[in-house]
Order: sequence, then structure tokens, then C-alpha cells
Amino acid sequence: MADITVRENPAENRFEITVDGALAGFTAYELRGETYALMHTEIGEEFGGQGLGSTLIRSTLDDLRGRGKQVLPYCPFVRKFMVKNPDYAELVPPSHRSIFGLKVA
Repeated sequence: MADITVRENPAENRFEITVDGALAGFTAYELRGETYALMHTEIGEEFGGQGLGSTLIRSTLDDLRGRGKQVLPYCPFVRKFMVKNPDYAELVPPSHRSIFGLKVA
């Protein structure tokens, strides 16, 4: 079984997912005060179709939730994940939820 790890890389402004130590993908962000604007998610072609994008987003959102941060899901992949998993909509400021098509579960 592969060793899958997700961790923040603040020097690169992104959360990264590795598989057996190899970088498999990332979610780039911009800090806007204390809010993380999630801008772009990318999974390497050789790692596609393994559910790593969802693992990356779930871990990223769980980490940010644990730190009491708010999220702006500009990345279409993140936004789609949040629509399918409405328990994460609470991370988006209430004033922005309708902009992203989100409702709190």
C-alpha cells in the first residue's frame, strides 16, 4: 500500500500530496488575511484516476478547519468537491457562499 501524505508547503503557497515520497499534486492558494483562497488544483498525469485529488482537497479542508481558517474555493475542482460534500461549506464566509453555489448542510 502506498504512503500518501498531504502537507502544507507555505514557501510555495500550496498544499501538496505525495505518494511514496514523490510529489503527486498540489492545491495552490493565496492568503487574504486569515482566509485561504484556493486557486488551482493539479494532479500529475501519472497519478490520475486514483482519487488523489479528492484526498488532497479533503485533507486540505480538514487541516484548515482544524486551524479555524476560512476558505474561498475559486478552484473549480475544490468548489465541485464542496458542493458534493456540503459539510465543508461552513468554511466559506456566509457572505460568499451563494457566489460559489454553496449551502451549509
